[in-house]
Amino acid sequence: MTEQPSPPPEILPPPGLLAQAHLAFVFLTRLPLPDCGMLPPGTLARAMRFFPLVGGAVGALSGLVFLAAQAVLPALPAAMLAVLAGVLLTGALHEDGLADTADGLGARGGREKRLEVMRDSRSGAYGVLALVFSVGLRCAALAAAPSGLAGLGALVAAAAWSRALIPAAMQVMPSARAEGLGAGAGVPDATVAATAAVLGLVLALGGLGTGAPVAVLSALAAAWGMVVLARRNFGGFTGDVLGAVQQVAEMAVLVAAAGAWA
Repeated sequence: MTEQPSPPPEILPPPGLLAQAHLAFVFLTRLPLPDCGMLPPGTLARAMRFFPLVGGAVGALSGLVFLAAQAVLPALPAAMLAVLAGVLLTGALHEDGLADTADGLGARGGREKRLEVMRDSRSGAYGVLALVFSVGLRCAALAAAPSGLAGLGALVAAAAWSRALIPAAMQVMPSARAEGLGAGAGVPDATVAATAAVLGLVLALGGLGTGAPVAVLSALAAAWGMVVLARRNFGGFTGDVLGAVQQVAEMAVLVAAAGAWA
């Protein structure tokens, strides 16, 4: 009796834009959304065009918390609650990446040692300090907002533009590992990165108005600094590095906004 050949694996068609947007929200947030099901390889890379849209939604929800809290609380506690809301909405996804990246940068040894340290789920002193400064700077900057609406706009701009820079960072860095989340996601093509950048710029302009150019350039400088460090110390990007890119860019936007409000 001859053995029957196994059927070829099913080839799934590329998902449409709505499915890509759904995946972007599922990947970047903890919102109770339906499971995406089986998707073809490279889908997440294509879905990155919608990362700024997800960021804008996270920023808007955090901004609403800021508006509500500011009605009954001083500026700093209201800002802290708004930042906490963003962390809860995203499951601290990017904060975790920042902490791991800081620990890797602070580790002694070569590239492989640094990558090994980044895999450790425990946070060291560098990771803890990075989180303290990230949360502290964002809260202090947001507390300087002259009004709740100004704070809401800044949160939308910061969350959207910082996530727009993730596919751009993947364009200028190789993957540091052959496996892992960063490598498995696939690399977005230039069209995806450009679409994300345009969407992020639109949301940044809508949130900050005339203050957007300085904030956008500040975030670009901060993100580029992280790219240079990652290439030099890790050989490229990992999922943690991309989270760190988002965090430093978000900090830069909010600090720039605070400077404009002063």
